[in-house]
Amino acid sequence: MGEVLSIEAPGEITLVQERLTHVPDGGFRVATTHSGISAGTELTYVKGSNPYLTSTWDPALGLFTRGTPSIAYPVRGIGYMQVGMVVETRTRAVREGVLVAMAYGHRSAYVADPMADRFVELPGDLDGMLGIYVAHMGPICANGLLHAAHDLHGPNVRDLGDGVRGRRVVVVGAGVVGLLTASFAMAHGAAEVVVVDETPARLGVAEALGANVLSVEDDPAAELKRRWRHAPNDRGADVVFQCRGQARALALALKLLRPQSTVIDLAFYTQGADEVRLGEEFHHNGLTLRCAQIGRVPRGLAHAWDRERLSHETISLLRRYGGLLREHMITDVVGFAEGPRLLADLAARRRHAVQAVLRDHVQDEGG
Repeated sequence: MGEVLSIEAPGEITLVQERLTHVPDGGFRVATTHSGISAGTELTYVKGSNPYLTSTWDPALGLFTRGTPSIAYPVRGIGYMQVGMVVETRTRAVREGVLVAMAYGHRSAYVADPMADRFVELPGDLDGMLGIYVAHMGPICANGLLHAAHDLHGPNVRDLGDGVRGRRVVVVGAGVVGLLTASFAMAHGAAEVVVVDETPARLGVAEALGANVLSVEDDPAAELKRRWRHAPNDRGADVVFQCRGQARALALALKLLRPQSTVIDLAFYTQGADEVRLGEEFHHNGLTLRCAQIGRVPRGLAHAWDRERLSHETISLLRRYGGLLREHMITDVVGFAEGPRLLADLAARRRHAVQAVLRDHVQDEGG
């Protein structure tokens, strides 16, 4: 038996027993060592604001429509940042004792099929806790940079840094997505990276990672457009990565851009975007807004930039920035049994975290 985190109803979270299947020929079983919490996507299920809970998602049409919700309570196994140790294997694809990064939800254990489940074996020199970013969260952010590169070079992208190298970059939002995206941009040679956020503590993390920072209270659009001059009547950021799911953050991102430039949007707007005013900077400066959602890489790049390559880029980033990310970005680490209370506190804003991680009792005792 294992345990799985279950959201029974909005604000009601518990751990329930889950029967594990036997490991089939060709499969393997992992014991979860670390499970990272997404304070964006996961909390929408805790709050009841996720559109899958109120609408039907038609993947063929790409539309949300009225009807039976695609997901109903109880919602079990949310989460996409897991690291597990292989404790039993019946395949040559992976050895016992190694750590693998996967996305199977907040479970204490999981039986995997290599033909259906994606996994990335973690190198021995990588902190296992940082492995939570390898399977999915890191690729989300790397895909943002890939969209910026495609915006400049179309299908001729050769390197993840092609859209930021030598350019002035702003990242709006200093949550996990924003901080990892800023780290990618710095690692790939951006001329300057400025992180903008409302929270001083999160700006402190961005600064510790090596980025320049501005508070939204500093009027960052005017500040940066005075600082960044390209030509007469051409001022502002070359590219903005919008990483916060608030309409006011998107509105600010558009203000920060130089004319005819692009916002690469990685955010999830569960409440819509009523504050975005398309008749102002968006219209008069001829701007572009591109959604960089992890379900797709830019058109024409899928053959060369699959999820495996994005995970490899993430490992390279973690080897370079891992120490700083571990020290400054992972702010809350609790035992798996404390997961329900932690998610409830985060959703109710009784507790604030940049990156929260659940770990098993062996990790609690032994590090």
